[in-house]
Amino acid sequence: MSTAVNPLQRALVEKAGHDNGFEHVLSPVGDAVGLASARHRSQAAVTAGAEGFEVRFQPATPALLPELLRSFQPWAGADDVFRVPTLADLAALLRRAASLSQALPNQAVRDYHAAVAQAVEAIPAEARGTEVERLVRQRVGQARYRDALLTYWDGACAVTGVTVTEALRASHAKPWAECADDAERLDAFNGFLLVANLDALFDRFLISFDDAGHLLTSTRLSPGDLHGLGIRPGMVLRWLTSEHLPYLQWHRERFLRSGSAS
Repeated sequence: MSTAVNPLQRALVEKAGHDNGFEHVLSPVGDAVGLASARHRSQAAVTAGAEGFEVRFQPATPALLPELLRSFQPWAGADDVFRVPTLADLAALLRRAASLSQALPNQAVRDYHAAVAQAVEAIPAEARGTEVERLVRQRVGQARYRDALLTYWDGACAVTGVTVTEALRASHAKPWAECADDAERLDAFNGFLLVANLDALFDRFLISFDDAGHLLTSTRLSPGDLHGLGIRPGMVLRWLTSEHLPYLQWHRERFLRSGSAS
């Protein structure tokens, strides 16, 4: 059961929000401290609980709560309330919610359009043109997509868990050039954060994944190739959501056309 936060708790909650992606305090609603941000559209309402804090989110995207449940399952209640025992736990929950809210659709698309407009504005008028603007859109978009995947996968390869940022690549399942629109191109569910060797193979449709996340390999890759590339039986995605499946099915169809799976 939640109660009103006292003045000290309110100050601590507001600071936790400010430091972890919810820098704006909303007008009080009942017993809750309302938190929001100019960088994303999710909001949080924090109240005092019997043991710690209770947090309810108003998510900017339907994908946010399922992703938070994955990371913070022990704190999640059936009523979509997260009950966190300490201030440090509250900070971690808010930080993850804020970063996901910026990475998941559709905030990433809005941020991308703003960044493209700013980049184009910086180009001298005489140098602008269709091809220049296309290259700007692609450069900005790929950088934004990489940032989104780094956030979504928490900076670790979707298969191996490797956290060496320099070795990680943002791999599209449905390639940039074949996406229907910017929403598809920037969708964090349209691909995976992969170490460079897996990215190269995934990009060329030499590996794919089934709907349970198990790695599929082309018969064009010999056992020696697989060994040399660090690919071993039983490799699987760390997790997979329903939002990934349409893109993954598109990729797997191309994979199957390019060479039979094993």
